[in-house]
Amino acid sequence: MSRQIKRFTDGSVLEYARGSFDDWCIYLTSPNGRRYAPKDVEYFTFLFNKAEKYDGKTIYADFVSIYNMTGRDLDENVLSYIDSICSKYDDDSHDFNIWFTVLYAAMIAEENKAYTKLGKRIKRLGIHQVLIENIAPVIAANSSKNVPWRQLDAECASRNF
Repeated sequence: MSRQIKRFTDGSVLEYARGSFDDWCIYLTSPNGRRYAPKDVEYFTFLFNKAEKYDGKTIYADFVSIYNMTGRDLDENVLSYIDSICSKYDDDSHDFNIWFTVLYAAMIAEENKAYTKLGKRIKRLGIHQVLIENIAPVIAANSSKNVPWRQLDAECASRNF
């Protein structure tokens, strides 16, 4: 059974549904009906590509503001906040709204993952690598795979989060 997170102005829908190991898999359905689970590399690439136009530090600051508001439960106030901050991204505001909302939902999923040690910090690490450290999205998306959580924890701590 799916749980709707948000319906966007173009008719796209973001929802949680059963994935391969829990009920926190995020699915995006486009107006044409294509439904899929977005991957880190997809939204990392979008943000990386927009960093020159809008400044990576500005995008990162907006992401961190969402990160700081993220807990274990979906909050309509955060979804509204995402709507409001995306307006500054001009013609890209709709796409920023989708990807920031996906990231918000993904951070909630990470917070709810059984036996998590890092929670939402794992997403912040990837976004930091892409927007601040200028690491290629595909490398950032895969850099935490099969890495012990204590090592990732140390990487997050070295960046002060």
